[in-house]
Amino acid sequence: MNPVPYQPNSCLLVDSHCHIDFPDLAVREAEILAAMAANGVGWALIAGVTLERFPDVLALATRHEQLFAAVGVHPDTEEEGAEEPDVATLIRLAEHPRVVAIGETGLDYYRLAGNLEWQRERFRVHIRAARACGKPLIIHTRAAADDTLRLLEEERASEVGGVFHCFTESLDVARRALDLNFHISFSGIVTFKNALEIKEVAREIPLDRLLIETDSPYLAPVPFRGKQNHPALVRHVAEEVARLREIPFDAIAKATTDNFFRLFRTAHE
Repeated sequence: MNPVPYQPNSCLLVDSHCHIDFPDLAVREAEILAAMAANGVGWALIAGVTLERFPDVLALATRHEQLFAAVGVHPDTEEEGAEEPDVATLIRLAEHPRVVAIGETGLDYYRLAGNLEWQRERFRVHIRAARACGKPLIIHTRAAADDTLRLLEEERASEVGGVFHCFTESLDVARRALDLNFHISFSGIVTFKNALEIKEVAREIPLDRLLIETDSPYLAPVPFRGKQNHPALVRHVAEEVARLREIPFDAIAKATTDNFFRLFRTAHE
């Protein structure tokens, strides 16, 4: 795939959140890039989930001009011996020109129970690093919307903004996130038949604050639901959002790509 320089109003798509460094996708590197090109997906952002895995993320983004990286530790990560992020480490890693964001980070109360203050403190570390290096945040939140928004407000995250990725919350939460200078990103979930609340959000949020993603290898969109996801399939997310908003596909492609490069501004510097 020959990378195409970003131009405003491009009809090429961006997968704003994927994990193609994960082993099942990493072995398909050439195939995944070829499928992106064949489906009009010009760029993809690989979000970090652990510091141990970040070198693989950065290596992919360094090898291919159409790929970008984000550095962060997922809120679910609590393995014994795993490296815990600190502000200085995140800032240092974010200095690399291929790193355009801090994340993914946030709060997840769905899988974990008990005293989760360590998770909230980790989130604060990411926000402070983002503010220090001036790069936006990629937010993961599940069953924790109120605390997520509260910490973003307390730590003045609106100064850098970012995106609530793989959005699965209510329209009210989306509006509160927008008020804090965040974008809203939709994954393949928006194509699922029962995802009525998410479809409503996709119809209602401002077009200039909307992004699309795969979160691959997870959450493949209809008609590939249950199969391994990959960045080329973000086209189906774009098609569904265009259908919901009753606007042309090209309008969604142009808006979401322009939104991506405006938010992750170092991606085209």
